[in-house]
Amino acid sequence: MSKNCSLNRNVECPSVRMIFAHSLRERLAKVVQREGRIPNPIDKHVGSRVRMRRKMLAMSQEQLADALGLSFQQVQKNENGTNRIGANRLQQISHIFQVPVEFFFERSAPHGSDGSALSVAQIDDFISDSNGLRLIGAFMRIDNAALRRRIAMLVQELVGDDE
Repeated sequence: MSKNCSLNRNVECPSVRMIFAHSLRERLAKVVQREGRIPNPIDKHVGSRVRMRRKMLAMSQEQLADALGLSFQQVQKNENGTNRIGANRLQQISHIFQVPVEFFFERSAPHGSDGSALSVAQIDDFISDSNGLRLIGAFMRIDNAALRRRIAMLVQELVGDDE
């Protein structure tokens, strides 16, 4: 039998082994990412924007799931970024929420930011939290602008913010 490594399985062939090892590593990395459920940062961001808007509308995961024809668990996975939201589904969600699709991708900080401004992620986290939403709702019901200003100053003093 020939000593040619491509034809003889009994002969060691480092170059072929390296090719298969390399492609195997790539395949394993993809499987680990898929199986390890490492959410893509963009999927997480889009999901957090879905959660934020859903909570702003006082809509439950079950209500959104019913409107989309999904289980609430699927909506939960979408919001966590575990499951990617497809373009068609995102279009459905934007229609239900009455926002443009671009709403889910808004991400950049305002122009001219000096670094002291809150990040979009911090604002998303605050608005996505039920206490944050309650605080915003209650604050917006205060008609007296001077009182609102004093409340904001009180909160800044409580946290030691000198702005």
